[in-house]
Amino acid sequence: MERAEVIRLFMIISDEYPNFITSEENIDRHLKELEDFPFETAVQNVERHIKISSFYPKISEIRGFAADQAARKRELEATKTYLEQREANRAKATLPPPGWKDGLLAKLRNGN
Repeated sequence: MERAEVIRLFMIISDEYPNFITSEENIDRHLKELEDFPFETAVQNVERHIKISSFYPKISEIRGFAADQAARKRELEATKTYLEQREANRAKATLPPPGWKDGLLAKLRNGN
């Protein structure tokens, strides 16, 4: 995130939380902690925070649950891979030979 984006983020926050400190020092502090974080994600996290809290967001809340977001992305990829594998297996699947079920049931009934 760049300085101009931090300032834009501060504008969003201060519109909802008038007591939010928008000093140069606070901008610099946030820039240091958010420079590796995408602006759009920060805005989404702030907007979500505004809906649930009457206190302005801290840096950790602006960052959101980045670990959770990364885990969710990994889980989505794993699910996609699993479903693709299931579909590939389904395409290769064949029905058992005729009489297989009857033969198996006869063996079970006879105890063999």
